[in-house]
Amino acid sequence: MTSPSFNGAQMAVLRSRLDGVVRAMSNTLLRTGRSGVLNRARDFSCCILTHDGELITAADSLPIHVLSGPDLMVKSVKDFHPVQKPGDAFLHNSPYHGCSHPADLSVIAPVFDPEGRHRFTLLAKAHQADIGNSQPTTYMGEATDVYNEGALIFPAVQVQRDWQDIDDIIRMCKVRIRVPHQWHGDYLSTVGAVRVGERNLTALAEDIGWDRLEAFAGEWFDYSEARMAEAIAALPAGQVSGSSTHDPFPGLPAEGVEITSHITVDPAAGRVTVDLADNPDCMPCGMNLSEACARTAAMIGVFNSIDYQVPKNAGSFRRIDVRLREGCIAGIPIHPFSCSAATTNIADRVANSVQTALAGLQDGIGMAEVGAVIAPSAGVVSGIDPRSGKAFVNQVFLGMSGGAASPVADAWWTVGHVGNAGLCCIDGVEHAEIVQPILVHRRAFVPDSEGAGRTNGAPSTVIEFGPVGGAIDIGYLSDGHVNAPVGVRGGGSGGGADQHIIHVDGSSERLAACAQVHVEDGERVLAVSCGGGGYGSPFERPAETVLRDMAEGLISAERARSIYGVVALPDGRLDGFATRQLREHHS
Repeated sequence: MTSPSFNGAQMAVLRSRLDGVVRAMSNTLLRTGRSGVLNRARDFSCCILTHDGELITAADSLPIHVLSGPDLMVKSVKDFHPVQKPGDAFLHNSPYHGCSHPADLSVIAPVFDPEGRHRFTLLAKAHQADIGNSQPTTYMGEATDVYNEGALIFPAVQVQRDWQDIDDIIRMCKVRIRVPHQWHGDYLSTVGAVRVGERNLTALAEDIGWDRLEAFAGEWFDYSEARMAEAIAALPAGQVSGSSTHDPFPGLPAEGVEITSHITVDPAAGRVTVDLADNPDCMPCGMNLSEACARTAAMIGVFNSIDYQVPKNAGSFRRIDVRLREGCIAGIPIHPFSCSAATTNIADRVANSVQTALAGLQDGIGMAEVGAVIAPSAGVVSGIDPRSGKAFVNQVFLGMSGGAASPVADAWWTVGHVGNAGLCCIDGVEHAEIVQPILVHRRAFVPDSEGAGRTNGAPSTVIEFGPVGGAIDIGYLSDGHVNAPVGVRGGGSGGGADQHIIHVDGSSERLAACAQVHVEDGERVLAVSCGGGGYGSPFERPAETVLRDMAEGLISAERARSIYGVVALPDGRLDGFATRQLREHHS
């Protein structure tokens, strides 16, 4: 092995500078994206890869977008376009050729040095409010196949040549996609992100040298692999299996779908293997995983279970083996099975099955279950805005929680779901009401819905909202009614999901878990999202922390007593004697 050409300080500086390139790309999408899913929710990701697709950095991108997938997408671009030139860009959202799901429309561009050598590749992935589905939603769980789904799918299609758009592609999209001016604005934002990255990466390479920048990537991978091997070496050896069950949905069995992961930890070799082959075949619905999401979800479960400081790049990925089966709902899909909701529902069950299984190996590793998605409060809303008479379609992020407890800390409450790691943002109520004809009547956390434990999972959220001045449609995929997020190592389950429509006369009707719902003016939707599971016994949670939670209205006095073994005096102070008695009796 050759001696390192970079010292620690140089490695840290170059990593930061490359992260800065990615953050400039992300800032471009955030500042210029036209739809709320980009400029408010921040549902996008950017990354830098080597010329052959190895992930160097994705900075603060969504894990489900980038851990695996960009590598597969770059390969498919090279397969379809073996000769690439400066100024080329490719549109890619095919889940059969490496993308996560069709809603994640990506722009991929090669970066060349002045001598015409392809040195790096840039990718910007932006979730779309609409991608031409037969229904106004990009999460079509009930799609019987890709034709019923109806999404426009681009398997590595060239969209720019000499830095200029190929207008044929743009016209096709404008004709097919709802609210075409919004889509075109988001497309320009995504292209702009890639070109900002190209300019900044080129400037960095010219500053330190193209060869030296490539050499850094190689050493960065080696360093990251070594850190990953160290983290795995700290785990106990063993083989464990975990499962997580998705609720019944259209196209799924009446009992739901149990997703199973078989995991082998080999500390001596510094390797973790996740085997997903023992899962059901693809199903006639939009819940099938793309290969990118199956691999990524397994990797997320591993990374959630180890030292968080391990870099996430192609180097650390060398130490994780993910075994997939073709034609499997949690594997490699076969066309024309739909992958409309590949980034969320079943993917979350994969990640949860991995991290809860690893928690069973030893206290101090793994994580409880993150709550399921997608409640109506994070659904896709559409209709005609009565204020302008124009059509609108957009995913809202009015409220979601779902965070799971870790061995050492309470949950990050607004994780949303395990695949986005809390990086999507919650809509401001006033802003959401300005840009869509809706009114948010209530937004709150639900008391006594946390996953109780030594460390706690997030409580559920409740959001009540409805249209103003006209009707709207809401599409959603709300898992977690039957199978709420479970805790580990004695931790309790988090609150489950639910949703109702409140009619004009005040009567309430429970809504289906997976639906496209029409809501009339004056009606309201009440949406409850999942909480998250707890880690460890609630009787081990510090009594002072339980009292704080009670004082803040998160748990009731009865729950403090019965679940945590903590008794409060009438003035809120700890009843030490009664608490000791309860906890000693429990032990």
